[in-house]
Amino acid sequence: MPEIRILMVDDHSLFRESLSRLLETAPDLRVVGQCATVSEAIAAFSETQTDVVLLDYDFGEEQGSSLIAELKNRQSEAKVLMVTAGMSDAVTLHIMEAGASGVFLKHSSLDQLMAAIHRVANGEIWLDTGAIRSLVAGRSSETERFERTQSLTSRQSEVLRGILDGLTNKEIAWNLKVSESSVKAVIQELFHKAGGENAESIGENCH
Repeated sequence: MPEIRILMVDDHSLFRESLSRLLETAPDLRVVGQCATVSEAIAAFSETQTDVVLLDYDFGEEQGSSLIAELKNRQSEAKVLMVTAGMSDAVTLHIMEAGASGVFLKHSSLDQLMAAIHRVANGEIWLDTGAIRSLVAGRSSETERFERTQSLTSRQSEVLRGILDGLTNKEIAWNLKVSESSVKAVIQELFHKAGGENAESIGENCH
């Protein structure tokens, strides 16, 4: 299995160091760098080959989204997985539309984080189930309201249902008999729709 090279960007040194040791217990994961600021991370990219960036969002005066923009400017192939204690629906939508590959909540397990890293490295999108439901379907009725008000196509509705059922991109693609790239494109369309005029109403019951 190819080695996944990880750059950690978080301003809490104890968290970085502890997580780094835990991740490196996996034979195919290697932490190639640790940075406390976005500026340090940008400098590290000039010296280190990276596959996945584990990125916090709030650095005080800096925001993690600025690193995503810089990587896009550099046409970097590194995937960005936000690792955070929590973000609002609006921020999550902004991060995903900016180009992040996923959002992982810090209260989740190490096994889940490793799974998220592998999926993101494979080009999939990762969102905690709770974040998915918060964004587009806190309850079944919310799903129906989102589909109705956003005028989803049949394909978008099928992909949304697959996401809410906890399926991977590959499983959704297999069920729908389409390519994984097609599923990814539809997911981005869903984020774009959720970020429109209805974004606040989608998040009314999400805390």
